[in-house]
Amino acid sequence: MAPIFADLLWGVFVLTGIEKARITPGITRAMPLDLEWIPISHSLVADVGWALAVGAIYFALRKDFKVAAILALGVLSHWLLDVIAHHPDMPVLPSGPKLGLGLWNHPLAGMLVEAAMVVLGAGLYLSTVRARDRRGKIGFAILLIVLLGFNAGAYFGPPPASITAPAAGNLMLLGALWLLHRIDLRFEPI
Repeated sequence: MAPIFADLLWGVFVLTGIEKARITPGITRAMPLDLEWIPISHSLVADVGWALAVGAIYFALRKDFKVAAILALGVLSHWLLDVIAHHPDMPVLPSGPKLGLGLWNHPLAGMLVEAAMVVLGAGLYLSTVRARDRRGKIGFAILLIVLLGFNAGAYFGPPPASITAPAAGNLMLLGALWLLHRIDLRFEPI
């Protein structure tokens, strides 16, 4: 969940009015998200702070520096990956400048790159753990299919009616991931 931590924050901040975003069909060829003001959840400076906070909290609870550092890097990786996908709307500082390479203007390439990132992340995870039983293997396969399905739907589905749908969707997806992890994904370190 570390790499999508910023999107969890974004969902909360947009739904509560702290940050501003809207649906603007055509702003890019694939994603209609107009991220008007996202300095707390998505600026580089803020994401460095969130990464350090997540890492510090994990270290305080578990006393495992290696995992804390990996979680912090996972949180911070979100900004870099968003810069690759977004048009120039990713703030470096809370007030700008804004960066973005525009992969969202190339729907098929964007979907494939983001799908590859999901598969790479899954592969990295599976290189360090193994399922304790069949339910873990099946649960992880379902999780991967759901994530890839959400990815394809975001690129090729119709634009949402309002910003509430993607913001709430981020929160529901994260809740579903947590629940699936707690109930069905039973993994242990290799």
